[in-house]
Amino acid sequence: MKFFILAGCILLSATFSHADSRSDAREAIALLRQTGVSQKISDEIASIRAAFATADEYMQRGDHEQAERYYLLTIQKSHVLMPELSQQAPETSETLPSDAVKSQPVSPTPTTEIPLKMPDGNRYPIQKSEQALPPEASTTEWEDRDTSDMITSGKLVGSVSVYTVKKRDSLRLIAAKLGVSQQHLIQMNNLDPKPTFKPGQSLRYNNRKIIPQHMPNGIVINIPDRTLYFFKDGKLASSLPVALGVAKKGRKFDWTTPTGKFKVVAKQKDPTWFVPRSIQSEMEEKGKEVITSMPPGPRNPLGKYAIKTSLPGILIHSTTKPGSIYSFASHGCIRVYPEQMENFFKDVRVNTVGEIIYRPVKLAITEEGRVFLEVHHDVYGKSSGLPELAKQLIEKHNISDRVNWNKVESVVKRKAGLAVDITL
Repeated sequence: MKFFILAGCILLSATFSHADSRSDAREAIALLRQTGVSQKISDEIASIRAAFATADEYMQRGDHEQAERYYLLTIQKSHVLMPELSQQAPETSETLPSDAVKSQPVSPTPTTEIPLKMPDGNRYPIQKSEQALPPEASTTEWEDRDTSDMITSGKLVGSVSVYTVKKRDSLRLIAAKLGVSQQHLIQMNNLDPKPTFKPGQSLRYNNRKIIPQHMPNGIVINIPDRTLYFFKDGKLASSLPVALGVAKKGRKFDWTTPTGKFKVVAKQKDPTWFVPRSIQSEMEEKGKEVITSMPPGPRNPLGKYAIKTSLPGILIHSTTKPGSIYSFASHGCIRVYPEQMENFFKDVRVNTVGEIIYRPVKLAITEEGRVFLEVHHDVYGKSSGLPELAKQLIEKHNISDRVNWNKVESVVKRKAGLAVDITL
């Protein structure tokens, strides 16, 4: 009972140190294990562990206030689930008939909720019912189901939704606009390999991704997931599928997109394309007419808008080849779908900072404690191994006991580039 008194004091006072709160939260979880409650209320235990992991994540970021709140939430949840407390439920609580205790799941005793705030301002729910995935579900089924629109998080972008086909749409153009593969659309909609579409036709898609890196203001481009993330005032303003440098290195030329930090140094509408010397050399080698510059117009590969970065020779620009978006097809520059580039061009300012990164494996723990994993092909061959990267990320966050390792293996094997819920 000393623990319960201590927990009650912690809930009423904010004077304890963060280290003490973390220690008490760990003790509460350990005590639950000792009582055997964890075997009876697995969903609630998972929720407790999720709260603890979220607290640790905030602590690592240096947000001690939020970390303290989640440690206290861990203690409160543990406090509620203790068998001794369940037997001492308040008079106002609803209890089960004695003959139903064995057949019904144990419910936590009602208690006063701590007014915890999520990063988006919403309150953290004390309890959350989650529907378990049937064991017979196929890999594709559980991936689609686990990434449903029911799941929202500031760490994820995109959705499982429906696209309405427009005039002159093709499979390649639709995939480019949505930031998915053509094969994904074929599988999601049971299409023929070379489908034809009618305006108004509906197509299901899933383009949910993990935001790889946040910035107060600026641009993040993750090469493996072929996506540009634009932040304004600490929030993600837009995410755009892009085309990046071809992966295959030739005898003389390397067109891979470089990584590194940069600044926007100039913006130009209806730009003139000044052909780099390396591309002139490629033209010459292929026996083509060598062009040194190209004025604005329908043949200009930069399209209508170009943003110059401080990285040598690297532009973010629209394109005359929209079907190339969400692929590795450029000479190193970042191509954006024409219609999407127009709005992005208006929003970006000169001196905006940015970074091009290379992360084929991404992991996120949502505000509710769900764990998502996203794996892409190591297209530039820069990683030490995708399975090992996934394992390292999971172990880094101390969540090895909270993930379904069969799902982890499947996500790594498929490399579908989708954020998949791998929570145990």
